[in-house]
Amino acid sequence: MSPVKAFIDFIPVILFFIAYKFYDIYIATAVVIVASILQAAYVYITEKRIPGMLLASTGLIVLLGVATLILQDDNFIKWKPTVVNWLFAAVFIASLYIGSKPLLQRMMEGAFEHIPLTVWQRMSWVWALFFISVGMINLWVAYNFDTDTWVNFKLFGLLSITFVFIIAQSLYLMKIHQEYIPDTEEDQHQEKQ
Repeated sequence: MSPVKAFIDFIPVILFFIAYKFYDIYIATAVVIVASILQAAYVYITEKRIPGMLLASTGLIVLLGVATLILQDDNFIKWKPTVVNWLFAAVFIASLYIGSKPLLQRMMEGAFEHIPLTVWQRMSWVWALFFISVGMINLWVAYNFDTDTWVNFKLFGLLSITFVFIIAQSLYLMKIHQEYIPDTEEDQHQEKQ
């Protein structure tokens, strides 16, 4: 993923945070709805398609955001990270039973080509459990702390937790990958001597 694409992916969240800090949760919700729709439109214009998870995320922001605005109840928008994370978990679990390879393997096998299917399956379960847990943590923060704390957690806490998890998983994959790299001719030659 290019740095520009990563930045574009975070624009709605950043604008939500800024709008909340200067105004309130309802203005921030309206801003994130508009920013998410514009983001999806930009991706469609530049890529000629909208990836499924972006479409689902934008749809949830619009649905839960509109409910938040109409009913003046911020609990709806607070559910969005949980629903998205649980959707991710469902996709990772479904990919274990649909298709020849788990989604995680399809996404990463170019960099880790020698890792066996059983490892990809186990890691898919780990990712699914991570997404389920993060969704539960979001609800715990949303219902046990004030909105200001939840907004800070949404931006900094969820992002930090996800970053640490991805780093840990990457280190694990690199370790496992080393175990499954086939011997090269040079290694085989040295073993014979």
